[in-house]
Amino acid sequence: MNWLGIIISYLYIGIIIAGAKLFEKRGEEASRKFIHIMLGNWWFIAMYFFTNVWFAIFVPITFVIINYVSYKQDLIKVMERKNQDGLGTVYYAVSLFILAIVSFGIYQKPILGLIPNVIMAYGDGFAAVVGKCIKSKTYKVGETQKSIAGSITMFMISLIFITIFLTTRYTFELWQIVLIGIVMSGIVTIIEAISVKGIDNISVPVSMLVMLLMI
Repeated sequence: MNWLGIIISYLYIGIIIAGAKLFEKRGEEASRKFIHIMLGNWWFIAMYFFTNVWFAIFVPITFVIINYVSYKQDLIKVMERKNQDGLGTVYYAVSLFILAIVSFGIYQKPILGLIPNVIMAYGDGFAAVVGKCIKSKTYKVGETQKSIAGSITMFMISLIFITIFLTTRYTFELWQIVLIGIVMSGIVTIIEAISVKGIDNISVPVSMLVMLLMI
């Protein structure tokens, strides 16, 4: 199962990168965000196939290297945006590596890394997409421009995933779930908003993981 998981992981990632080519006609940002969002689904493959932490971290480790080489040599053009994101693609792989170590290794609860991962992928990913599609006030952090619409999207998607997770995994009262969800979503939204140069690909999932461990 573990070796099969490795093979399926690479096939899935290869299909995503190839599929991103279809979005290039809509601009580089569209292809990048397609990759960013769809890679979040890799965690479902990991949860199903991997029973050993060494296999779970193998794919992220290889893509830390691959993404860094791509960043320096501009090999995988559909996922690079150097001026604004810096090492964002590398940070994405690093965060998956951290989540895998904690979830599959330290706590041996693969589902623990699911919410931090999907919030990074879907929350941050769709925040950028909506921010581009809907006109709203913008603000700037360093060289990175953010939008109110994007931040609201980040908050709402985070709230939905966190609420579902708390409802299915804990026995809190409804008001407690809503309150915890709002607080957590607010924190990761603020962290995403102030993170620059692709750092949010680490700061968002790691901060979310820490909050889950504190419950």
